[in-house]
Amino acid sequence: MDLGEIKRPTLILDPEKVRKNIERIAGRIEEGKTIFRPHFKTHQSAEVGEWFKEFGVSAITVSSVQMAGYFSQHGWKDITIAFPFNKLEIREVNRLAREVNLNLLVESDDIIEFLDKEINQPVKIWIKIDTGYHRAGISWKDTDQIAMLVKKIKQSQLLDFKGILTHAGHSYDAGCRDEIKLIHQESVARMTELRFELAALGIDNVEISIGDTPGCSTAEEFCDVDEIRCGNMVFYDVMQLYLAACRKEDIAIALACPVVAIHPKRNEFVVYGGAVHLSKDYVLDSENRKIYGLMAFPGKMGWGSVEKETFVRSLSQEHGVIKTVPRVLNRLKIGDIVMVLPVHSCLTANLMKGYRTPSGDFISTASY
Repeated sequence: MDLGEIKRPTLILDPEKVRKNIERIAGRIEEGKTIFRPHFKTHQSAEVGEWFKEFGVSAITVSSVQMAGYFSQHGWKDITIAFPFNKLEIREVNRLAREVNLNLLVESDDIIEFLDKEINQPVKIWIKIDTGYHRAGISWKDTDQIAMLVKKIKQSQLLDFKGILTHAGHSYDAGCRDEIKLIHQESVARMTELRFELAALGIDNVEISIGDTPGCSTAEEFCDVDEIRCGNMVFYDVMQLYLAACRKEDIAIALACPVVAIHPKRNEFVVYGGAVHLSKDYVLDSENRKIYGLMAFPGKMGWGSVEKETFVRSLSQEHGVIKTVPRVLNRLKIGDIVMVLPVHSCLTANLMKGYRTPSGDFISTASY
């Protein structure tokens, strides 16, 4: 990798790792049984999106109407907006629904009534279900309320009920890989039970959609669900590493940061790469220290192994302070480039607005 081109924080993407990550998930889905509808909010790039087509992906998930519009312009025609429908964007949604097979997310009768009056194109509707995360959605236990919403949807001429959708985001609070699996299994079991209860009320053909990356990365099979929507698996990150949802070698992006100061007495050095580049997400290590990123030295194809006893201990707007040991510090001089593996790849990618590959190519992201 030519480091001479790097003058400021630059997000490096390894295309080979990205393709392997996509293939790993896509290869575990039984053909004809489960749809892989990946969430594109992580990479937000038309070019990266094309790589998914190499593995048979034809339907995608996004997190906003604007993002749906961007990927629609780049040829994607089956799109789920996995965010509760915002009635203030009805004009944009109507325009988008004329161009793509659009799936919307609802969780209240008020929104269903609004859509029934204001939508002017056919759209598919998912009901958001809370299986334990407690962020959004109707509790999986509230069968009567959910059934009432389904009946309202079915009475509409332009709303087509698709199924029940959940995001088991509480998997990010798991303490180990086995706990992630248990949360995944519990979430799927709750969705399956809800589908059974709806069937008992005469509501058939209810599809199930799930979405968290830790659960999808550690699950052994997906036979009880109709689609999976994980997105972070395209890049992975330090958070997924600490959850044991991926390996270090699976992390496919790293922020190239110039070294601007070295403090040997503290075994620390400062890089040009702060919260405006990496976000302020962190994980806690075994000593309860906040870790804002891990470090590796640049390599021919991007970066090498993660350095032991070395981590980003603090971030301010532009500064990153990296704690390390003399062995690493002795290899550095001001002006060098180091590679920081981000804690949360979705936020880092969103902040950086584009990627460089080790071969020097530029990959753009959406610009709204």
